[in-house]
This record gives sequence, C-alpha cells and structure tokens, in this order.
Amino acid sequence: MTVVIAGCGDLGIEVGLRFSALGHSVLGLRRSIEKLPPEIAGQSVDLSSRVPTLPADTSVVVIAVSPDERTREGYLATYVDSVRNIAAAIERDCAAAPRVVYVSSTAVYGVGDGSWVDESTPATPTTETATVLREAEELLLESVANSTVLRLAGIYGPGRTRQIDRIRAGDEAVAHTPYFTNLIHRDDAAEAIVHLATMGAEPADIYIGVDNEPTDQRAVIEFLARSLDRPVPPTRTDEVGAGKGAGKRCRNTLLTSTGFSFTYPSYREGYAAVLAGKGVRHR
Repeated sequence: MTVVIAGCGDLGIEVGLRFSALGHSVLGLRRSIEKLPPEIAGQSVDLSSRVPTLPADTSVVVIAVSPDERTREGYLATYVDSVRNIAAAIERDCAAAPRVVYVSSTAVYGVGDGSWVDESTPATPTTETATVLREAEELLLESVANSTVLRLAGIYGPGRTRQIDRIRAGDEAVAHTPYFTNLIHRDDAAEAIVHLATMGAEPADIYIGVDNEPTDQRAVIEFLARSLDRPVPPTRTDEVGAGKGAGKRCRNTLLTSTGFSFTYPSYREGYAAVLAGKGVRHR
C-alpha cells in the first residue's frame, strides 16, 4: 500500500519518514522533488494547477500544503484549488477510497477573548485567509470520502526558531496583557497525522491538534529568555498588538481520547528539545 503526501514540505517530509519507517511506500507531491529524502519517492507537480497521478493502491493521502503568498488569492490557489485537484485524482486513480487527513489551522476559529475552543465551537473565521481555509475544509469533507481535518495551532520545532532568534537578538518585548497562544511541536504534529491515518476506529471529521497547555505568550517568552540565559524582554510600551484581543485556548481532548499521546506535552519540553538541538530540520 502507498501513502501519498500532498505538499511534502517540512511537516510533510516528517510524516512521510514516519510512514516509511512503518514499512509503507511513500510518494511525495511537490514542485521541487530534489529536496525529498531517499525514503520518499517524488512526483513534481504544482497541486494548485494540475491534477496529480496517484498510485492505484494508495491507502492514505495526507494533504499538508502551505501557501507561497499570505493573501486571499494565494490561499485560494494553495488550499481550495489543491483540494479540488487531489479530490479529482483520488476519484480517477485510486482502486479504493483512501483515508485522507487534511492539515488545516485553528485560525478558522474567530475567537479572540481568551475563551476555550474545541471541535464543537463554530468555525467563524474573521480574516480573509482563514475564511479560505474553512472553504477548503468544507470542500474536502463534502467531496472526499473517509476524510478528516486536523486543525493545527502554531507549529514549532527544528528550524522554526523565529521567537528564539528574536530573544537572542534582543528584539522581543512582552505584552502588557495576556494573549493566549496554542502550540504543537512539529514531531507531535507529524505523529498525530500518522495516528489519525492508521487508527483502527474511523476518525471523526475534525480534530484540533494542539499540545496540553494553551499558554499566555508572555510565559513562553519568559521561559525562552531564562533558557537562553538572556534577560526577560521588557514590557512593551507602545500600542503594537493592541486590539488583537486575548487569543483563544484550544482543547485537545478529542484527539487524546483516540489514544494519542504527546512526546512534548507543553512548550517547555518541546522548546527544551529545540534548544538542545534535537530533531532534523527538513528543507
């Protein structure tokens, strides 16, 4: 049986390597296949403009695309058009309906008052790009059988060190008021995808992929500063970030109820691993 990774970037490669280690043949769909590791066969394709060719024995399709442009048009091409083309390929090429896991974002929840969010919370996006993400989700669930949406929060991990770099450079500041952030280590995100694609029971339509501890962003910054042996950044005195609200706190109860457990249950364990140089940065 073949596993297809549609959008085989950093997260997709990590997913593909895990499937390969389980003994699956893995095919990665992306424009630059020379960047794929030897464990993943490649098909060069722009998913936003072409219908890919899938092996007849495809048993799992993971869709983990990412946009080149953070505009409505860029999101429409990357998410909606890609989902439409992959759905057409599944219908045309696959001998049996594969299990499909689609990577979306918790940005589809238009919540900014610090309240708790789970899969029963209405997805009412408040930005153009998040609205497109929701459109792509709906298209997938309506047109592809055996499909599951995994809404991931902020992914960090090897190579994803912007916050660390800002603290090291002395460019970070701490907000006056709480702003809740939801995080997940790349390796846990990859393992959650593999888990949902291979679990015995039929997955639900939608899961939230976040670690166990939604946290005030100020606590994350202070933790990283102490870990880097740097002074805690000063409190912001300007109005940058004013009006963006208090964020949201996402629950992972439905995901963990399936038997999934986290290697990095909070930002503390995860960032400690990053600072220790654990893990591989994929191109």
